[in-house]
Amino acid sequence: MNNRADQWDRRKFLHGLTLAGTAGLVGLRPGLAVAEPPPETTRIRLFQWNSLCVTPQFVAEELLRSEGFGDIQYVRNPQGGGPEKLLASGEVDINSQYSAPLIVRVDAGDPVMFLAGLHVGCFELFGTNRVRTIHDLKGKTVAVAALGSVAHVFISTIVAYVGLDPRRDVNFVTLQPAEAKRLLAEGKIDAYLGFPPDPLELRAQNVGHVLLNSVVDRPWSQYFCCMVSANREFARRNPVATKRALRAILKGDAICALEPERAARFVVERGFAD
Repeated sequence: MNNRADQWDRRKFLHGLTLAGTAGLVGLRPGLAVAEPPPETTRIRLFQWNSLCVTPQFVAEELLRSEGFGDIQYVRNPQGGGPEKLLASGEVDINSQYSAPLIVRVDAGDPVMFLAGLHVGCFELFGTNRVRTIHDLKGKTVAVAALGSVAHVFISTIVAYVGLDPRRDVNFVTLQPAEAKRLLAEGKIDAYLGFPPDPLELRAQNVGHVLLNSVVDRPWSQYFCCMVSANREFARRNPVATKRALRAILKGDAICALEPERAARFVVERGFAD
């Protein structure tokens, strides 16, 4: 796009939302933050990854500045993978992410605490004609990107909920999304848990059918999918900063819901997503 009106940096983005009245809807009132004590630290480190679900914390960049954070850092994992280890080690202060793998790490003793829910629903579980219900996954082959990954943990939870043992009753294979979708279409695997845009592509190609949609199917639609979490020591030392950062991210979440096209354009132009 060559039209300057279509070039959105973070200040233009929020200014545009203010003009549209969205800022008032989500409580972007300067006096709200000014009336509170300043944050104990002006540095905040969040995890950067190419994921639709964490868009709110990218959209919140200017909101974080309005909350008193002058040094906003988005940290990548040089080894790849999710933010769990960086959050536990203190290299990341606060982050929003899919909750299940982090719950596993918290249960193992990692110094991480949950602050708030962000949104529900992401995944859709697709199966072939050999799989009509979740119970039918017994003895079947299910593709995941990696053992211990978000998809693996979620599918394990789903099958355990209906009484199956994910360690014995399901044959998990590790495949990248493109390969998993191809093999599902060819009937060489039985099920695949798709994350957007996978479900849209599978529907467009008439591949398989939906066994479970976590956005609308109970009980999964009744639980938060992604949550905002913090390094425990950071939150203990910086309670005001933690509150302010959380508020900015939740406002970013509201903006994504109210202005999805603008939010999408923003994260692409800022290089947070392709």
